[in-house]
Amino acid sequence: MSRYTGPVCKLCRREQTKLFLKGERCLTPHCAMERRAYPPGQHGSNVRRRATGYSVQLREKQKLRRIYGVTERVFRNYFSKASSQEGITGDNFLRILERRLDSVVYRLGFTTSRPAARQLVAHGNILVDGRKVDIPSFLVKPGMVIELREKIANQELIQQSLASARVRKVPAWLELSDAKAQGKVLALPTRADIPLEINDKVIVEYYNRMG
Repeated sequence: MSRYTGPVCKLCRREQTKLFLKGERCLTPHCAMERRAYPPGQHGSNVRRRATGYSVQLREKQKLRRIYGVTERVFRNYFSKASSQEGITGDNFLRILERRLDSVVYRLGFTTSRPAARQLVAHGNILVDGRKVDIPSFLVKPGMVIELREKIANQELIQQSLASARVRKVPAWLELSDAKAQGKVLALPTRADIPLEINDKVIVEYYNRMG
């Protein structure tokens, strides 16, 4: 399955929740979920489907996959990796997703959305321990230093995003420099560090059911 490239607001409406794929716009009255909080399509506002156990699992899985913007193949591979690790599979799964470089760039406040963070990484604007890394799926480890390349660090949008991040504070497992566009990975994230309203248990049930 290829990466979705259509209107992202449709994804939020399909999942019936804000996925925050457009950054600050999602917090304004212009957000599609504020104006049309029903599924897309001709009959979206009238359709009433009875939720089954499978449909609940599928929708929760799709919601999480779309939040992080990964393909089904990559998502399933992450789940397989999480299943083989010690501990709670759901926690392991979310930890892997959260450790993606594009997600870390977003959490540090370099951008206001994960799609923007993915673009920033893919264009070679992120350094990890002083070296350029242009792979959004790169998994960070404790001790790594993440920073913006100097040529874009002073752009207005970047500075506005960083100012907002310093006000709201970054997750406890990350540290954002007060002086420059640089952050450090202090530890691996715990489930409590990941502020997502996701029922990871039903996602685990979905993949166990699918085999």
